[in-house]
Amino acid sequence: MKHEEEREFCKHDIQHFLDTARIAYILNLVKNLGIDKEVIYALGLLHDIGRWKQYEDGTPHNIASFDLSEKILMDSNFNEEERTEIRKAILSHRKKEMELNIVEENSLSSIFYIADKLSRSCFNCKSTKECNWSDEKKNLDIHL
Repeated sequence: MKHEEEREFCKHDIQHFLDTARIAYILNLVKNLGIDKEVIYALGLLHDIGRWKQYEDGTPHNIASFDLSEKILMDSNFNEEERTEIRKAILSHRKKEMELNIVEENSLSSIFYIADKLSRSCFNCKSTKECNWSDEKKNLDIHL
């Protein structure tokens, strides 16, 4: 993404998309939720695609990603239930939505929210001290 090329902090690139999907898939397996791998990876690839819109006009990236995802999911032959769950998780992958308890525990949305945060390597980041995330939000430990 052009806007992220010189970003000092966490980048929203293909590495982040795939890391988040992999972690969400592991959580899915550990919790025995039975969520389809393709659904999780589609979510991983789409959850931040609206980031450019946030840079250009201030639209929150989860809302822009939600809007952009519908046609892609339809063109990719996801059924209505899968599209709904993926898009709900896109909308709720930010802290604000989780704090409002919009997301049910052990859902695609809840494991993806966790995976998105765990995908950040704050414990190995050169800019940790300059980051505006609180220490509580930063991923400062390796989780096994």
